[in-house]
Amino acid sequence: MENGGVDYTINEGIANIRFWHPKSNSLPSSVLSKLAKTITDLGNKEEVKLIILSSEGDRAFCAGASFDELISIENFEGGKEFFMGFARVINAARKCPKLIIGRVQGKAVGGGVGMASACDYSMATKYASVKLSELAIGIGPFVVGPAVQRKIGLSAMSELAINATEWRDANWAREKGLYTEVYDDIESLDEGIKKLSDKLVNSNPEAMAKLKSIFWEDCDHWDELLENRAAMSGQLVLSEFTRNAIASFKAK
Repeated sequence: MENGGVDYTINEGIANIRFWHPKSNSLPSSVLSKLAKTITDLGNKEEVKLIILSSEGDRAFCAGASFDELISIENFEGGKEFFMGFARVINAARKCPKLIIGRVQGKAVGGGVGMASACDYSMATKYASVKLSELAIGIGPFVVGPAVQRKIGLSAMSELAINATEWRDANWAREKGLYTEVYDDIESLDEGIKKLSDKLVNSNPEAMAKLKSIFWEDCDHWDELLENRAAMSGQLVLSEFTRNAIASFKAK
């Protein structure tokens, strides 16, 4: 539990991936690596017809990058590699031939917004507010930006990225297209996910795979794009400004 983790179950064609970390489901490199691999592996399993991505707990879906790991980065190579963890998760979701439903039960920050955006269909509770806080610590939502922009458009993504300290509530996120539905509580959310997944698991797998490929048209360059974005973040995280900003956030 101390370092977080990822596990999954497969039941009647539905794979449920769950990730966790004691600090509001933040994402260190180890969790990012396992998450990307799990998405890829499940996408290649013939028995899997549909994937649900979820996290542990009730009020935090994902707090984004691990501040403990960010503050420990000592060189450009290490910084780029850390942010490549987010790039690999987003690209794994993009390339996965199975539809991915995001179960966003609580707040999503930074990389958490990116993960919700990389899902094909995200459903949330009213507690699932969103924030792209990267600029507030001296970097920017460079790696997750393409996924967020693709989902909610440049205007809404810019609003989140520029006003980096302000939360936008779940209804705002639904209106912008990040969430498809917003529920009052987790029980209702899970009922909604079950209703949809029961329909999808009985749909034509080939048709769903082709549909997903259409959703992600014009994104074939993302391997290179997200690597370049990871390099941007990897350089900025070494700056004195960013180190001081992260230290201030950790001290709160």
